Amino acid sequence: MNLFPNNVNFLSTKRYQDGGESLENFENFNLALHVNDRKKSVLENRSILRDCYGLPSDPVWINQTHSSICIDANSSKKIVEADASFTINPGVVCAILTADCLPVFVSKKDGSMVGIAHAGWKGLISGVIENLIESFHCNGDDLIVHLGPAISKNYFEVGVEIKDLYLSKNSNFARSFSFYRDKYYLDLYDAAKVILESFNIKFITGGDRCTFKELDVFFSYRRDGINSGRMAHLIWIK
Repeated sequence: MNLFPNNVNFLSTKRYQDGGESLENFENFNLALHVNDRKKSVLENRSILRDCYGLPSDPVWINQTHSSICIDANSSKKIVEADASFTINPGVVCAILTADCLPVFVSKKDGSMVGIAHAGWKGLISGVIENLIESFHCNGDDLIVHLGPAISKNYFEVGVEIKDLYLSKNSNFARSFSFYRDKYYLDLYDAAKVILESFNIKFITGGDRCTFKELDVFFSYRRDGINSGRMAHLIWIK
């Protein structure tokens, strides 16, 4: 169900696209330049992305470092280190790349501002979602959030030190961990909801896909390692 306003578009790409050019390991629609794919192929795929989805401009790509940094995409004239971006300007496309981490799409209910965050376990605990939400300068009731495809709790094994790190920040994260056969598993979707709910955000969709399990649909770094490409997640105001 899409609750976003009519003047807002958002999308997540898949690993296959007609005309995609990536090397065999990344078949066939890798959109990241930092993996061992041909630069020419990635740039061609980005051109296909723009044409296929009728993007109003080239996406504002960022250099993701699992940080909490959030930028105004409209003010970014070059690729900068960040893990979230936002805009109030129609035609500016906020973008992130993932292959298991959680894309968090955000829009004001009136469609006047949008943004997106790249929330892996590191970014999530460091505050990237909070920094994006706070950039909107409004009440949580005024926001709509969609959780894009990420690795699900059944496949995201983590160490006890990560669990302890989360609980030291917020005891409510306890609900986001499960314990099975002497191993801990983290539910990124639920951990994001812990944060979103703290802002009184009630309109949250998504959270029902698994990049690891859905081999034919998504890239997954946890599954494929260095042979994993990256999907793109984009949001913009028409």
